[in-house]
Amino acid sequence: MITCFDIGGSTIKSARARSAGEIEIIDRVATPLDDFQAFASVLAERVAADRGRTKGVSISIAGVVDPASGSLKCANIPCLDGRLIAADLERVIGLPVRIANDADCFALAEATSGAGKGHRNVFGVILGTGVGGGLVIDGRIVAGAGGYAGEWGHGKALQTRVGQPPVEVPHFACGCGQSGCVDTIGGARGMEKLHHLLCGELLSSTEVIDRWLSGEARASRTIDIYLELVGVPLALTLNIIGSSVVPVGGGLSNVPELIAALDNEVRGRTLRRAQSPLLVKATLTTEPGLIGAAALGLQEIANV
Repeated sequence: MITCFDIGGSTIKSARARSAGEIEIIDRVATPLDDFQAFASVLAERVAADRGRTKGVSISIAGVVDPASGSLKCANIPCLDGRLIAADLERVIGLPVRIANDADCFALAEATSGAGKGHRNVFGVILGTGVGGGLVIDGRIVAGAGGYAGEWGHGKALQTRVGQPPVEVPHFACGCGQSGCVDTIGGARGMEKLHHLLCGELLSSTEVIDRWLSGEARASRTIDIYLELVGVPLALTLNIIGSSVVPVGGGLSNVPELIAALDNEVRGRTLRRAQSPLLVKATLTTEPGLIGAAALGLQEIANV
């Protein structure tokens, strides 16, 4: 058995995993943000309840662990940022600890139990507030140097002249320190920013999408531009990594028409012209972080 956690800036979710298909939710509590001892105690208390039965701890977290140093970059939980987090938690808990980025755990969950099951090469994409991604090959997360493999949302990738008729779209500043990143346009906040630029209207992404679905011209223009801006770098990513399926999660994945339109855009730009959809809605809509953390722990701790 593995004790697994899905940790975000507001909530820590915990569960017991006896197998990939047998996960029992323990509870969810607020995340201590500024006190590492309080944070570690939350995890240790839940592990202690199963002392003697659990073989270790596996964590999905909104941050990135450097594979070489073990240091965690985690902007929204200050007490963890820069820590050698696995080693620090192992000293407190007394059991092996494995940690992976939440997008990687999402991709692993979909690859092992969801829409990517049966595929060797799975690229999981998150279109939520922003953009994320994770790559799984042969059932294992590909971390890469620095732990950033799969992060297609960052780097100066966006076109500046796009659409028919063409329009100039500036490179917006990104939270990563660069500009022109897919993350600045591809998520819900980016879609809102794009619509304001093109149409001068301050609308939520939900309103933009609803108007697009009803055929409204200005929203349709925004979505056309959005699909090209996001579809080009995603097609390039798939040309490089060769994934045969792309499960999509996050809030925007709940609009099947949008995912179908983006899939059509991407498949028209990849070298391999797949006849069936590449982009599909993620099937594990309930607790994918815990399912991915469980899969990670069962691979790397329970079966060692």
